[in-house]
Amino acid sequence: MELENHPCPPALGPAAHGLDVVVTSVASDAHTWNLIYLQLLLEELGHRVTNLGSCVPDQLMVDECRTRRPDLIVLSTVNGHGLNDGRRVIGRLRDCAELRTTPIVIGGKLGISGGEQGSHVDELVEAGFDAVFEDSAGIVGFHDFVRALPAARRALPVGGAR
Repeated sequence: MELENHPCPPALGPAAHGLDVVVTSVASDAHTWNLIYLQLLLEELGHRVTNLGSCVPDQLMVDECRTRRPDLIVLSTVNGHGLNDGRRVIGRLRDCAELRTTPIVIGGKLGISGGEQGSHVDELVEAGFDAVFEDSAGIVGFHDFVRALPAARRALPVGGAR
């Protein structure tokens, strides 16, 4: 089958135009299905994904992201401790000069009490996240956020700080 006749052409064209994305979870979260889902979603959009997996210690996450210098870092959590773990790890990521301007987002179940939709967004953005996507309702917003990134990342000056 020729590509032009395929009913679902690649969303971003050739892979060279996709982003390098790190998908990870916080240290206290052992869930993996959410990470696999995000990896597949991002790959379907034409991005290259490194999935660090679950229960990633803060320092390992920082070291991997400093080494890989991704275009986007995605933290996903299901265990309800995203608020506390997210506040801690974003500070460590933002303390790295190499990651200071890298888009970093967090999503999933961010608190343990339930019914807190939207209550942690401002706090996590103030802590340093570029966007916060709570529970499954956030997937549409996440999709829109990611689709808007390639043009913004390509607009960075050559040799500019990331």
